[in-house]
Amino acid sequence: MNTKMKAIVIAKYGPPEVLELRQVDKPFPKDNEVLIRIHATAVVATDPMFRKGDPLIGRFFTGLTKPKHAIPGDVAAGDIEAVGKEVTLYRTGDQVYAACAMTQGGQAEYICLPEDGPLAIKPINMSYEEAAGVPDGGLGALNFLRDAARIQNGQTILVNGASGSVGTYAVQLAIYFGAQVTGVCSTANVELVKSLGAHKVIDYTKDDFTQNGQSYDIIFDAVGKSSYSRCKNSLTQKGVYVTTVPMLDFMLGVLLTSKSKGKKAAFVAPGLRSSNEKAKDLNFLKELIEAGKIRSVTDRHYPLEQIVEAHRYVEKGHKKGNVVITVENNNNARQRER
Repeated sequence: MNTKMKAIVIAKYGPPEVLELRQVDKPFPKDNEVLIRIHATAVVATDPMFRKGDPLIGRFFTGLTKPKHAIPGDVAAGDIEAVGKEVTLYRTGDQVYAACAMTQGGQAEYICLPEDGPLAIKPINMSYEEAAGVPDGGLGALNFLRDAARIQNGQTILVNGASGSVGTYAVQLAIYFGAQVTGVCSTANVELVKSLGAHKVIDYTKDDFTQNGQSYDIIFDAVGKSSYSRCKNSLTQKGVYVTTVPMLDFMLGVLLTSKSKGKKAAFVAPGLRSSNEKAKDLNFLKELIEAGKIRSVTDRHYPLEQIVEAHRYVEKGHKKGNVVITVENNNNARQRER
């Protein structure tokens, strides 16, 4: 019985090179846990920030002087290899996907999670690679649109960064909720955003949406490249501005408009929601995916051994959808050698 596994380990904050592939102890499930054999994970937009410990305020959550979680990784998709004796919700062989941002650990061959943790049976019509990014971008987009913006049927919404991980899911979810969607992206991604169903696409290299005279019920900055003050005049009278990157300008806007009946900035922290809430939302997204309402967009695939290169690419800030990491599991390797 193999008691070791491959995992990415981070011992200090720094450039991509601080990420090391090592052999570490394979986890063993507690009575209420499942052991997931990971087939795919992802490098998400926040991974380089956590790796660098930047911004500094984030270190109150990730570790003051060094990362408090030795194995990074916000998401995972794989199958359950073993279950604790008290587990009733899952069984060996179940194919699952999980959001593990609070505990990390997704960039490894195995992870243990409580059965009532942030996981669910993965969509049957998605591969592990396609499903891996959903617990990041899909969950995030759902929380920002439904819980912060309180999106309603018939509203108009502009999604800035519509070709990114959160943005691609946001476009599709907004359409599901009955909104008229305008996506903002670069020239190279216009056709992609159109293919997701956006009713209108603005190429930001040719048109500044804050200066074109249009107004929206919701402006969702899915990449943190704008600001509340810059976008305020592009909101309708009771419009809402939400962003994935809560800078000082935005947080001041949240405070100043919290009681407003007019334009406002609104915020949620998807990662801080309870495991139970995340599991419910993963099941909700599973239903939408299996119904053909949402699909995932994958930019690039990297093996676990090339995690440094994956971080370099994501850090450039131009990825389309998800950057997937495929995990070459020991069991898979042994089966192929036979």
